[in-house]
Amino acid sequence: MQGNSIHTLVHMIVGMLFFATLVGILARKMRFPYTVGLVLMGLVFGLLLRNQASIPPALILELMVPPLVFEAAFHTGLRELRRDLAPILALAIPGVILTMLLVGVVVSWGGGFSLPVALVFGALISTTDPISVVALFRSLGAPKRLQTLMEGESLLNDGTAIVAFGLMLVIVESGRFSLGVSLVQFVRVAVGGLAVGLLFAALISQIIKRIGDHLIATTLTFVLAYSAYAFAEDWGTSGVLAVVAAGLLCGNLTARSMTPTARLAVESFWEFAAFAVNSIVFLLIGREMNLAVLAAYWQPILWAIVAVLLARAATVYGLSWTGRDIPRSWTHIMYWGGLHGAISLALALSLPESFGSDRVSLQMMAFGVVLFTLLVQSLSMGPFIRRLNIIEKSETRRLYERARAQAAAAKAGLRQLKAMLAEGRISEYVFDIIETQTTDTARLLKEAVQKSVSAESEIAAFERDAAWGEMLRAQRIELQNLLTAGLISEETYRELVQVVDASFENPPSLPETERQKGNFHRADTKDAKGAKNLII
Repeated sequence: MQGNSIHTLVHMIVGMLFFATLVGILARKMRFPYTVGLVLMGLVFGLLLRNQASIPPALILELMVPPLVFEAAFHTGLRELRRDLAPILALAIPGVILTMLLVGVVVSWGGGFSLPVALVFGALISTTDPISVVALFRSLGAPKRLQTLMEGESLLNDGTAIVAFGLMLVIVESGRFSLGVSLVQFVRVAVGGLAVGLLFAALISQIIKRIGDHLIATTLTFVLAYSAYAFAEDWGTSGVLAVVAAGLLCGNLTARSMTPTARLAVESFWEFAAFAVNSIVFLLIGREMNLAVLAAYWQPILWAIVAVLLARAATVYGLSWTGRDIPRSWTHIMYWGGLHGAISLALALSLPESFGSDRVSLQMMAFGVVLFTLLVQSLSMGPFIRRLNIIEKSETRRLYERARAQAAAAKAGLRQLKAMLAEGRISEYVFDIIETQTTDTARLLKEAVQKSVSAESEIAAFERDAAWGEMLRAQRIELQNLLTAGLISEETYRELVQVVDASFENPPSLPETERQKGNFHRADTKDAKGAKNLII
């Protein structure tokens, strides 16, 4: 690439990030998904920045995908993921294959593409990106399990979709297809990628454990994301699944050995990286395309939208039965919340020039589907969620959550303060001043939490279930440790595990709350409302 082109590219990227920041500010003030704003801004970029330097298609996946996937995996809890692993895997593996086939057949029949080319489109559009939906979930207080279902599916189907996309590219370019060979290749690429990611994460984890510096820890996670992807691809395995495995291990195990400063620095860095890459991808697609071109491709885009909606319905309603006690209303949300975003766009942009005119058609169809999911599905998700009544959170519950979180944060701060004193990093004089104020804050918050719990049966039951489940999980871990150490037999272990597992369904009953007794008054929440304005 010539120096002038590099100069232009740098200016373009910096300009994109600046406009993405403006979009983020407006989205926060006007309360709409920032991804929608980015898409609209991308369309403007398509009019203003045509015929400018672009990132080579071969670098799209290597530059954009690793940070997106690693950040999502890093913030995904293994404990929550294990609970609904069956439906998540069903949607992420057979669901991706079913989506690819259904979308390919419909697009081939309605859009006039050859079946192999249509299946390439089915593979690249089978990955979901519910970033705006999950953000809405968090703001409205949707059930955590529903968030985990959608995030877990999105995380894992990224890897399987990209593996399927790569296999379909090979089939289209070679003109040969063998079901047995393809299945063996799929398994080899997927399992190999996971193994590479776990290996690299284990090595990096050992270094991070021995070095507490937050800058080094952040740098090593950055190196981990890109090196796991690059080496996995070089060795003929899935780079994306390598990053998934590395991110899960790093976020759930390695992060525990980090100092609070290092953990905060790492999380902040990856949040920024995901925001920046998402912004560039959405804006970059607008630089390549414009509304006039989209209008010219309205028929294949329409067929693509219909195909994606039909395939999503078949996968969600057809495979959600693998989950335990998933409410019907949740499946409706999972269906309509199956948005498509950065990964699909990155795959579309990475299509080789050998596809000829089909390359432009597939890219336009991908952008049309993403535009529809963000402008129609994303914007209608809020009213849809409220209509289904899956979120029921009282003002007392919100005050309780805030006070409980602040109380936990205050205690964590006190623990760090005491560690600093023990290490001689602060004087006792400063320690006494800060401890007094923080202790008083923590006491007020604790009282507010206690009053909320004793007053509301809903809050008491919520806290009881969380505490009961965590206590029983700790018992299972200890039983496993005893078995590993040879202190109990396999038979004793199985018997006790059955007792613990049965206890999950039988939490202790709660006494009658003050509200149920009729003794609860609005004045009882005075401290809770006062705690709302406390600053730790």
